[in-house]
Amino acid sequence: MALDLLRSGYATLAYEIAEERASALGRLGRRLEATLTALAACPRTANSNRQMRDRLVAQAGYALWLLVVQREACGLYRIDHVIQVYRVPNEVVARMGPLAEPRIDPTKTMGPADARAPMF
Repeated sequence: MALDLLRSGYATLAYEIAEERASALGRLGRRLEATLTALAACPRTANSNRQMRDRLVAQAGYALWLLVVQREACGLYRIDHVIQVYRVPNEVVARMGPLAEPRIDPTKTMGPADARAPMF
């Protein structure tokens, strides 16, 4: 009886983990779609705002990286499938990775007075 309860608990936990993995993949896929849509709305012309387009490409590259990392954590290793399904442009694939300038909210950073004393 106790073994059945243990198996039941493990099955429930495994199901909840699988649910969370699927949810994370969905969220990250929607994030990639949103960044690609924003990028498509910014034309690549001579008189367009090049800085804005570069920022959008970097954000799309970051969103692609997040999705690929999450997929790999789930055991899905084919990046070419993601690129094909989401129709990711080559310039985004080339910029895939963490953002060069992480966004830090200066109002939420700690000052020297807020730092904890060392434990030892």
